[in-house]
Amino acid sequence: MNKVLTQELFHRHPANPILSVENWPYAANSVFNAAAAMFAGKTLLLVRVEDFRGISHLTVAKSDDGVHSWDIDTEPTLRPDPEGHPEEVWGIEDPRVTWLEELQKWAITYTAFSRGGPLVSLATTTDFRNFTRLGSVMPPEDKDAALFPVRFNGHWAMLHRPVAKLPSIESHIWLSFSPNLKHWGDHQELIHARRGSWWDANKIGLSAPPMETKEGWLVLYHGVRATSSGSIYRLGLVLLDLENPGRVIRRSEEWVFGPKASYEREGDVDDVVFPCGWIEKDGIIFMYYGAADSCIALATAKLNELVDYLLKCPPYKLED
Repeated sequence: MNKVLTQELFHRHPANPILSVENWPYAANSVFNAAAAMFAGKTLLLVRVEDFRGISHLTVAKSDDGVHSWDIDTEPTLRPDPEGHPEEVWGIEDPRVTWLEELQKWAITYTAFSRGGPLVSLATTTDFRNFTRLGSVMPPEDKDAALFPVRFNGHWAMLHRPVAKLPSIESHIWLSFSPNLKHWGDHQELIHARRGSWWDANKIGLSAPPMETKEGWLVLYHGVRATSSGSIYRLGLVLLDLENPGRVIRRSEEWVFGPKASYEREGDVDDVVFPCGWIEKDGIIFMYYGAADSCIALATAKLNELVDYLLKCPPYKLED
């Protein structure tokens, strides 16, 4: 193993946690796992909110600086629609947001919780007020999905994570393509969960949407390590080829961020850091993550340091 990391690359904001149910304008059990975007000059979070039934919906929160003074919608922004979309009968969760320049629309991939299990659904919006649902785009069980912001050879591309039904089968990140955002094919396994005692053995999934850099597509993913006292969710990095997202250039061997603070280690689900969104401002990455499924926290990193670190990692090999 080539050790290139001496400390975690992301740094917790001193105001953490930046959002919790104490900030919410209506009753909720927890707020976490928010998508992030720069919209109308403000930082916008599309927050997963879980009610006291255990069913989730999505609500917009906006801030001038992305840290303080959040303006939160006074009622759910996007609710489940089980009548029009029965796949949402048990809620909608964990959104990721991507700006599609070609269409002049925001695309929202999210997990719809159906009677058959979680699946990937997609909606579009121009204003985060009115939404057009495309419905389910991947069958159960599948989740942790996000779009690339551009087409490749005329096709949209999406990263997602089918969920293995059998506990003996690993869960990997897949890549799929579509001519129209609705019908998806050319499915391929892309990033494999490691085996054995690795921090990301057996189960991995996409975190924030892929981010374009001059060196390639920067991908943030989570790895789940099962221990005798429960699972631990940590984060790693991958670099994909700019022209061919099906080619992995580099992958971190070490995790770059994991649960250490009390608000990450204790909550509805202990020992979880789970980002669904990140934003780049003047070379600084603002990563918004759900902490212990109970609140939203913020960590920052320098974009060039993330890429430089990855370029020092060994070239990717499938047996990783």
